[in-house]
Amino acid sequence: QVQLVESGGGLVQAGDSLILSCAASGFTFTSAVMAWFRQAPGKGREFVAAIGWTGGRTRYASNAKGRFTISRDDAKDTVSLQMNSLKPEDTAVYYCAADMYIEVPTSAADRYDYWGQGTQVTVSS
Repeated sequence: QVQLVESGGGLVQAGDSLILSCAASGFTFTSAVMAWFRQAPGKGREFVAAIGWTGGRTRYASNAKGRFTISRDDAKDTVSLQMNSLKPEDTAVYYCAADMYIEVPTSAADRYDYWGQGTQVTVSS
């Protein structure tokens, strides 16, 4: 079955960097659009970044652009999120998502059919 397993979360200080990884299995990774979302306490799920087939197209939330970089390794079936210059407001549970039926990266959460269990990122001030 489809599995998405996130890793790399933790507690960091403002200004630090962190790399999140998502290991995918159970589907043809090269045919999937992959994305990262996050959910802070008391808030709804928020789009962070998405990457299309072969990594040729990416899409970022405005508050992630310039600080975060999404990438994929099709040989290892993984998608990563490099996060730089972290801020306390980046504190959230970060989720990996996948969809095999959309062709371009989208910020719409309801377009993604598969989700990981999430990894906690906490940024202290």
